[in-house]
Amino acid sequence: MKKTALRGRFQRWFENRLPLTDNITLTQRTVYILPTRPGFMLGATLLLLLLASINYQLNLGYLLTFLLAGCALVGMHVCHGTLRGLAMNLLAVDAQFAGSSAIIGINLQSRRRSIRHGIGLTVLGSDQWVWTDVPAQGNATVHVAFKPERRGLHRVPTLSAETRFPLGTFRVWTVWRPAAQVLIYPAPEAVAPPLPAGEPRAGGATSTLPQSTGEADGVRAYRRGDPMKLIVWKKAAQTDELVSRDAQQVQRLELWLDLQCTGLADPERQLSRLCAWVLQAEKLELDYGLRLNGLEIKPANGQAHKSQCLQALALY
Repeated sequence: MKKTALRGRFQRWFENRLPLTDNITLTQRTVYILPTRPGFMLGATLLLLLLASINYQLNLGYLLTFLLAGCALVGMHVCHGTLRGLAMNLLAVDAQFAGSSAIIGINLQSRRRSIRHGIGLTVLGSDQWVWTDVPAQGNATVHVAFKPERRGLHRVPTLSAETRFPLGTFRVWTVWRPAAQVLIYPAPEAVAPPLPAGEPRAGGATSTLPQSTGEADGVRAYRRGDPMKLIVWKKAAQTDELVSRDAQQVQRLELWLDLQCTGLADPERQLSRLCAWVLQAEKLELDYGLRLNGLEIKPANGQAHKSQCLQALALY
């Protein structure tokens, strides 16, 4: 336990020393190198070969020892150069729901005239590596996932990149601390109750359908792009004309999603239910508003309105 706690404290101290940046170009000062276990075994083998060659005066032993040592040194130089000079740029991170994996996009850019092989990226402390090659004077995009458990605004976790190319005897790595943040929405309730009852519209006004459609309220002429579920197929079969239900005209009441309507006491469960209701109302193409303590978002629908409501729930 003490060893784990000490390692955690050292890691936090080390991360806090790193600058916050969404774009980084790796240099000698930001790239670290150490032998791997096979590298240590190779070093021990070379030492034994050297001692045996000295003891028995084996010229071929000297040749083999120095040949292997030279290959190891060349491999160390190539391994370090695989990361050195590489530019890493963070792509925009989309908002996600709590408990789901958020995807971090990273663009790797190389100006070198040769391919950079075997570069892996991961969230620091995770063992889920994503490997790629970066073409000569080209780009490669890597996507790394992490799973935030709580809603709110989170900083993108610290990332690590490494390579062991070409021999696997050395590990070259870097640690990168992005400055970007990702918005995490509340996890929607798995089985949410039906939407709450609507409130009468201000002034009691209701929408009416133009008489040109020849139909009752809530039906209008078909518009290109209307969802199939809104088409009145019975009317289409009778008249050979497509008409659609007008969700905005059918909705005579204003739908307000309020903390008080959830019927729950736990604040996180309240937000989870409201999140599920927002998604449900948006799926039904209903106008809906959101009321939180001290915050009111007027009824509307669409992707922008949905994002505004979910963001309010995430930051509440």
